[in-house]
Amino acid sequence: MKVVLLQDVKGSGKKGELVNVSDGYARNFLFPRNLAKEANSQAMNELKNAEESKQYKIDQQIKQANEAKAKLEAKTIVIHAKAGANGKLFGSITPKEISNEIKQRFGILVDKRKISITGEIKQYGKYDCEVKLYTGITAKIITEVCE
Repeated sequence: MKVVLLQDVKGSGKKGELVNVSDGYARNFLFPRNLAKEANSQAMNELKNAEESKQYKIDQQIKQANEAKAKLEAKTIVIHAKAGANGKLFGSITPKEISNEIKQRFGILVDKRKISITGEIKQYGKYDCEVKLYTGITAKIITEVCE
């Protein structure tokens, strides 16, 4: 019997999948526990619509990530910081500060965990950073630290 799973079922499949199970298993275990429903035309239509909706959301996220990449790619982020002797900063510049500057300057929300810095930023100068916007989509930016 073909059923559409409403929840993850160990040994059968994940939520939203169309699986083929024995009649007894479906009638005696899956249906009474509301883990699955019979794969009739209505259920198949709902499954198809859910998959299309999921794909649409993914496409929109990829589109937004590409737009953000176009805005950020090869741009310079300027961060002002105080330093002591020899241009050595009091503390260091963190991904959180870079994220806040990107938000202020470009209006793009970037999680601080998605920013990777080559080395530590503890002196004035220019540093290369990589911003992960989506799986496989990254933008390279330059962070300039000055007075």
